[in-house]
Formats: sequence, C-alpha cells, structure tokens
Amino acid sequence: MVAYASAGNQYRQQSAMTASPGELTLMLYDGCIKNLKLAKIHIDAKDYAKANDVLQKAQGILAELIRSLDMHYDLSKQLVGLYNYIIDAVVWANVKKDAAKADEALGFITELRDTWQEAVRINRRQTLSGGIG
Repeated sequence: MVAYASAGNQYRQQSAMTASPGELTLMLYDGCIKNLKLAKIHIDAKDYAKANDVLQKAQGILAELIRSLDMHYDLSKQLVGLYNYIIDAVVWANVKKDAAKADEALGFITELRDTWQEAVRINRRQTLSGGIG
C-alpha cells in the first residue's frame, strides 16, 4: 500500500512541476474543492478536528490563489474580493462547524474552477491551432 501512495505522490509532484500556470491554478481549485467536500463530511460526522484540518487547508489554498493574482488587472482586484468572501465563509464554517457555510464556499469555488477550466481549454486549443481564430 505504501508503494502506491508513494507513486501517487510522485505523479502529483511531476504533474505540478510540468503544469502550465493555468493548470496549476486549476490544481489549486481542485484541492480547495476536495477539502471543502471533506469538511462537509467531517462536520456532518461531528469529527471537528478533521473538519478543522481540511478547512484550514482550504483557507491556505485560497490565500495562495490570492497571492498568485496579477494585480495589474481589474479582474484580479475583483477576484481578491470574491476570494476574501469565500475565506470568510470557510472561517465561519470552521468556527461554527457550519456545513451550510462550507457548502456556500464550495459553490463559489466550484463555479470559479469550472470557468477557469474552460479558459484553460480554450487557451490550449488556441495554442495548438497557432493563435486566435
């Protein structure tokens, strides 16, 4: 079993090292989604220690998403506000052990992830076809 876990970790490391910036952002979104889903499960099971762990991981990912923004763009400034709102929902979910707040954060981050995934897909298609058009 350990060999499989090690192979999985190596694969994830290699994937992160060879990913484009857009794909790395997608990985962050996926990690946040995974942790928010786990948080809901742990809150419902009243396993508050595990809920705390995964909610803190989600907060860390959201902080990394904020750090990755290029603040020269208006969209980045808008995203900071949205990310901060989501962080507030995650903190509330953690403090109050509120699965509904975790679900609210999950809804926002899933929508952002789906939009980002489509942008990565479009960019990849344009790159492969040699440009826009």
